[in-house]
Amino acid sequence: MYTIEIREFTQATADACQLIAQLSAQVPELDKPQTQLDIAERLAANPCLILVAYVEGEVAGFKLGYAKQNDEFYSWLGGVLPDFRQLGLAKTMLEYQEKWAAEQGYKRLSVKTRNHFNAMLNMLVSRQYHITGLESDHHDTSNNKLHLQKQLSGAAAL
Repeated sequence: MYTIEIREFTQATADACQLIAQLSAQVPELDKPQTQLDIAERLAANPCLILVAYVEGEVAGFKLGYAKQNDEFYSWLGGVLPDFRQLGLAKTMLEYQEKWAAEQGYKRLSVKTRNHFNAMLNMLVSRQYHITGLESDHHDTSNNKLHLQKQLSGAAAL
C-alpha cells in the first residue's frame, strides 16, 4: 500500500501556480499545458481550491477548481502523472474537492470533459454527476465536450 497525501491550497500563490504549470506539462492528455500566468489569471478573481497529490512523497497529480457563481464550484483542471495512474488519485482528489466545496456552502459542482476521456466519464457518472450540456465537434464526436454537474448537499451527498 502506498502512502498518499493530498495537500490543499486556497490561494493561487506564485509557487503553487508554478508547480501546477510544471505538472500540467507532464500530463499527456492536456493538449495545451497551462502556464503559470494562465493559472494565476484564472484563479485570481475567485475563491479557489488547489489540490496536489503526493505518493510516497513524490508529486503525482493535481486538481484545480474555483467559484463560478455564489453556489457553484467549477472543477477546472486536473491530471495524474502517468507513473502514478491506477492508484485512485483522481477519484481521491475529486472526493476531496466535493467535500471541500460542500463545506464551503456550494450547492453544485460542475465540470467539463471530452467524450474520449472514458475513465473520467465513468468516474463522474459513478459519483452521481449528470450531463447538463454538450458542445459538439462535428468533425470528430470523440472530441465532443460534455458539461456535467453534481448537486452537493453537505457531507451526506458525498
